[in-house]
Amino acid sequence: MTPVIFGLAGPTLSADERAFFAEAEPAGFILFRRNVVDRAQVLGLTDSLRALTGRDDLAVLVDQEGGPVARLQPPEWPAFPAGPAFDALYQFAPMSAIQAMRANGQALGLMLAEVGITVDCAPLLDVSQPDTTPAIASRAYGSEPMQVAALGRAMLEGLAAGGVVGVVKHIPGHGRALLDSHHALPTVVADAGALEVDLGPFRTLRHASMAMTSHIVFEAWDAERPATVSPIVIEEVIRGQIGFDGLLMTDDIDMKALTGSPADKASGAIAAGCDVVLDCWARLDEMRAVAERLGPIAPRSRERLDRAMAARGAPDGDPAELIARRDAFLALR
Repeated sequence: MTPVIFGLAGPTLSADERAFFAEAEPAGFILFRRNVVDRAQVLGLTDSLRALTGRDDLAVLVDQEGGPVARLQPPEWPAFPAGPAFDALYQFAPMSAIQAMRANGQALGLMLAEVGITVDCAPLLDVSQPDTTPAIASRAYGSEPMQVAALGRAMLEGLAAGGVVGVVKHIPGHGRALLDSHHALPTVVADAGALEVDLGPFRTLRHASMAMTSHIVFEAWDAERPATVSPIVIEEVIRGQIGFDGLLMTDDIDMKALTGSPADKASGAIAAGCDVVLDCWARLDEMRAVAERLGPIAPRSRERLDRAMAARGAPDGDPAELIARRDAFLALR
């Protein structure tokens, strides 16, 4: 197995993709809008990935947070609210907000499990600041660490009840970034004391099965390298101060916050201590180069992957009832 999660070019596997994936044996796959038509097609695609790899517990990921980040969209699938809706409810009815988020996550998990998706890249545990980049602020669960952790836990619990593994992101925190790391490299100048705020939700949910890194330079910890490729941040902060021992994946290595070739970025992230690399864009020549550079997955990383996928429960619940329950709580605002 190669320590990488690859994207796919379209709604079905091409012959070239089949041949390459069979040889490279990636740790998992991630779906985007280009891979999605309707329920029958998505289920057929995920079934074909399981058949190709021979793994019933295959990690098939999607970014389905709700709001602006949703790969499965209406009219085929229902729309889900983004984090600020739950933040607003939490301000005067915290327990109602937590129950709404848990129902939301469970309905979302059931929707994904129905089409063979096993991992959702949610929740965000980034603590919002007054000047947080809109790329994060439009999705965040709030500006108070305990609140973010409580809503994040509810989302993880809901997804698990729906039969899907959640991914906490963007560890060790994206809330202080003033730039969108899709387009540029953010640098955070806050000192280590101030950054305790950002670490809070991740520390509270340190037993999550999976986490995704942030492509950000934190001057207090490593002024030279973004967190994704910093052994200092990964070993001393994420594994050490936070205490996270689940599967650590990179954010998409094609984002402009990182420099170098895809193979350089991928190998740098693995060398720094990430378990797997997320390579989303399905460019076959780049994927071949990444797979050749990385070699086989480390035993400890494979154990973390297996442990995460084994933690999935059987899907349970009625999506329509859960959505109605969520909406009743959100209507209290």
